[in-house]
Amino acid sequence: MYTASTAFLEALVEAGITHAFVNLGSDHPALVEAIAEARAHGRPIPRIITAPYEMVGLCAAQGYAQVSGQAQAVIVHVECGTQSLAGAVHNVAKGRVPVLIFAGLSPFTQEGEHRGSRNEFIQWIQDVYDQRGIVREYMKYDNELRTGSNVKQLVHRAMQFANSTPRGPVYLVGAREVMEQDVEPVTINPAHWRPIEPIALPQQGIDTILSTLAAARRPLVVTSFAGRDPAAVAELVALCDGLGMGLLESVPSALNFPHNHPLYQGSHWNHPFQNPTLAEADVVLVLDSDVPWIPTISRPADDATILHIDVDPLKSGMPLWYIPAVHSWRADTATALAQLNAALSAHALDSALLAERREHYAAAHDQRAATLATREAPGEAITVEYLMACLRPLLEEDAIVLNEGITNYPQVLDHLAPQTPGSYFASGGGSLGWNGGAAIGAKLAAPDRTVVAISGDGSYMFSVPSSVHWMARKYDTPFVHIVLNNGGWNAPRFSALSVHPHGHAAAAAALDIEFDPPPAYADIAAASGGAHACTVRTVGDVAGALAEAMRVVHEERRCAVLDVWLGSGK
Repeated sequence: MYTASTAFLEALVEAGITHAFVNLGSDHPALVEAIAEARAHGRPIPRIITAPYEMVGLCAAQGYAQVSGQAQAVIVHVECGTQSLAGAVHNVAKGRVPVLIFAGLSPFTQEGEHRGSRNEFIQWIQDVYDQRGIVREYMKYDNELRTGSNVKQLVHRAMQFANSTPRGPVYLVGAREVMEQDVEPVTINPAHWRPIEPIALPQQGIDTILSTLAAARRPLVVTSFAGRDPAAVAELVALCDGLGMGLLESVPSALNFPHNHPLYQGSHWNHPFQNPTLAEADVVLVLDSDVPWIPTISRPADDATILHIDVDPLKSGMPLWYIPAVHSWRADTATALAQLNAALSAHALDSALLAERREHYAAAHDQRAATLATREAPGEAITVEYLMACLRPLLEEDAIVLNEGITNYPQVLDHLAPQTPGSYFASGGGSLGWNGGAAIGAKLAAPDRTVVAISGDGSYMFSVPSSVHWMARKYDTPFVHIVLNNGGWNAPRFSALSVHPHGHAAAAAALDIEFDPPPAYADIAAASGGAHACTVRTVGDVAGALAEAMRVVHEERRCAVLDVWLGSGK
C-alpha cells in the first residue's frame, strides 16, 4: 500500500534528510507501518533514531545540522510531544538551525468514518484548538497536512523555508486519518524546491564599507556566528588581513576566526567591564551578531562609526533591538565577505597605516596570549583554565567541541583556543540542556571525529543524561562528556549580585541554587548507557582522567563522563 505516510518518508529522502529523531505515539500508526513496509521492501528512508525524551532528539538534530549543514527531521507525539521539545525549540530558532519537526494530531473522526479514527481515550484529551500555536512564534513556517495528495509538496515547501537564510525550524502536523490515506505517488523534482539564493551586497554598499574601513585608524570586526558557514571564516580572515583589521567575538556560538591569528582579539561575554578593544575602535563592522555588545557595560565610543551586515539586520524576532549603525545591509555574510575581498584590490590603502594597525593588534594579541598562559598554571584546586589546558593537546585539529559551560563559557573557549572552522559550537540560544543531544547529533554527522561536550552541572541535568547516554550506546556515538561541577547554578547568583551587589543575597549563606549534596553525575551515564564514569576531585587527577576518557572513547567506543569538581569546599 502507498499512503500519505509513505509519501512523507519519500519526501524526507528527496529533501536530503538522512536521520529522523523520533518519539512515536498513538498518532503514528500509519508512519510506523510505512517505516516497516519500506524496510521490508528495501526502499530508502531516513535512519530512525529513537529519542526517549523529545528534547534530546531535537538537540541531536541541531547538533547534526550544526556540524554538517544538513537539516534533519524530528517526529513527536501530538501536543504532548511538541511541548516536550521544551527549550530546544528556542535554541534551534535563535541558533538559525534548519530542522523539520513533524507531530501528529488527534484523529478528527470518532465513529470509524476513516481509517485511523479514534480508538483510544487519550485522543479526546490530546485534542487542542491550536497545536501549531504552541511553537508558531519560533518557526519559520508551520502548516497542517490536510490531505495525503500534496504531502510531498508541503514537505518540500517547508524545507525550502528551513534552508533559506536566515535558516531555521519548520513545523508540520497531520492527523491519523490523513497520514493513513491511500494516495497516488507524486514525482517531485527537488531542483524546483531549492532554498532562495544568498543575498549579496549592493555595489554602493561594497564601496561604502571598504572606503570607511580603509580610512579608519582602528577598524574592528565584531561577530558572533559568521563561522556557522565555514566558508565565511576564510573570507573573514582574508578581509582582516587585507585591511589590518582586528577581530573581536561577542558571545560566539561558532568558530569565527582562528585563535592563533595575530589579528584575533579575543571574545567578550557577560564580562562586567568595558572591552578595551571595542572602546578604542573608530569603525566597527558588525557581522552576524545578535548581541554585539551590552550597552550598559561595554560599548563602542560615541563617535565610532558602526556598519552592520546580517541576513536579518532588523532582528525581526526580537521586540527590543537596535545598534547605532549608520549603514545596515541585509546580506549573506559569506557572500558579502567574498564581494568585499574581490573589490579590495581596487581601493587605495595606506601601507604605513596598514602596518601600524597590524602591529598594534598583533601586540595586543600577544599580550592576551601571555595573560591566558599565566591563568593555566595548576593550583591547589581545579580550575577550568587548567582543565582546558590539559585537554587542548589531546584534541585533534578537527575535533568537535560543544560548549555549554554557561558561567564558564569564556574560559572554555579561551583556553581551548580553536583554530579550525567547524570545530567549535555553542547552542546559539539561551535554553539549557543542548550539550548531550547535540553531541549525539555531531557524532552521527561526523563519525570519525572526536566529539567533546563540556557543560556546567546544571546544564548537564537539563540535558536529560539518562536519555542521552542510552541513545549514545544504542546508536554508537561515543563522546567525552565533561561536567564542570561547581555545586549549583552560578548564573542566577551572578545575575542577582550584578543588580544587588550589596543586598541581602550577597550576604546570604544559600540562594536556593545549590546542588548539595551533589548528584553522582557520571554514574547516571554509566547506569543508562554503560559509560565510563569518573569523578575528578584533585589537580593531580586531571591529566590521567582526560587521557583515560579519550582512550575509552576511541578504543572501547563508549562514552566517558568526567565529573570534575571545581574550586574547593565540596
